[in-house]
Amino acid sequence: MSKKVKLSDIGDKLGVSAVTVSKALSGQEGVSDEMRAKIKALAEEMDYRPPKSGKAPRNKSYNIGIIISDKYFDQTQSFYWQMYQEVATRAISRECFTLLEIVNHDDEEKLVTPKLCEGNKADGIIIIGSMNKDYLDNLDKSLNVPYIYLDFYDDKEYCDAIVSQNFLGMYSLVNHLIDMGHKKIAYVGTLMCTNSITDRYFGYCKALLEHGITYRPEYIIDDRTFTAGDRLNYKDISFPEDMPTAFACNCDVTATEIVKALNYRKLNVPQDCSVVGFDNYNFNNPTNVEITTFDVNMRDMAKKVISNLIKKMSHDPYKNGIIEIPGKIVFKDSVRNIK
Repeated sequence: MSKKVKLSDIGDKLGVSAVTVSKALSGQEGVSDEMRAKIKALAEEMDYRPPKSGKAPRNKSYNIGIIISDKYFDQTQSFYWQMYQEVATRAISRECFTLLEIVNHDDEEKLVTPKLCEGNKADGIIIIGSMNKDYLDNLDKSLNVPYIYLDFYDDKEYCDAIVSQNFLGMYSLVNHLIDMGHKKIAYVGTLMCTNSITDRYFGYCKALLEHGITYRPEYIIDDRTFTAGDRLNYKDISFPEDMPTAFACNCDVTATEIVKALNYRKLNVPQDCSVVGFDNYNFNNPTNVEITTFDVNMRDMAKKVISNLIKKMSHDPYKNGIIEIPGKIVFKDSVRNIK
């Protein structure tokens, strides 16, 4: 009895992936007319028979492109590098492979299409972290494969994104500070720089509003430049004259910079000021303070984005939308009860 011919057998002979063969035989886009004709001719010659169900095997191997702006990286640490590692690990567990491209500032400003989006390098794309709106709009027009945003969203009606509980997480953290007796609470994050920073700011505002605490504009403290997103050095962070008793920071890295800035001014955490962060990001903390934070559950975010993208690439029934992944407060040592 002759061996059953598989998609990979056809692909091996022509030097293309099984995914490309599947697309060609099922009439999907992303394959040149010349290659499609070759694949169909070889499939007939090899007496290929599709599965009886009429569907391609569910254990298909896909190439997944990952796009991240270089503004989220520095020489020592990156939350998004850790997130990429989680995504790559989850992709491998689903028999998929990841291709990473870091987009530099000039290419983002000039709307240069990532190289992994050219040809048939990737069967689907994950964009990690917010990018220039014009750049995202250009990608939307030029991509001919499905894509999903991770850890941000935009205003498109059909936006497909996986995010953390930014609003609820910061709301919960500020409520914790209030429960510990704090009323002079600052928010640290440059507004409108990213979705996450701004959504967490609104969670901060809601907590203040519900407890009748007066909103003070001088208690909104920038942590980075607006245009390039470069983080401010702790020595350059400006504090209000009437010093807050607590600082709600948009991320753990910023929280660490606030601790350093306070120490630079001879103030200690939590003895003199309390600090909370966001993300529960495991990085090399240069301070001796374990910072109370909100765990964004990066592993489940990675699991969900890979699962959803595979559904889109496989043409399974699917509905676009913005999905929040639940997280939780992780209580550590950076908040003092001042009741």
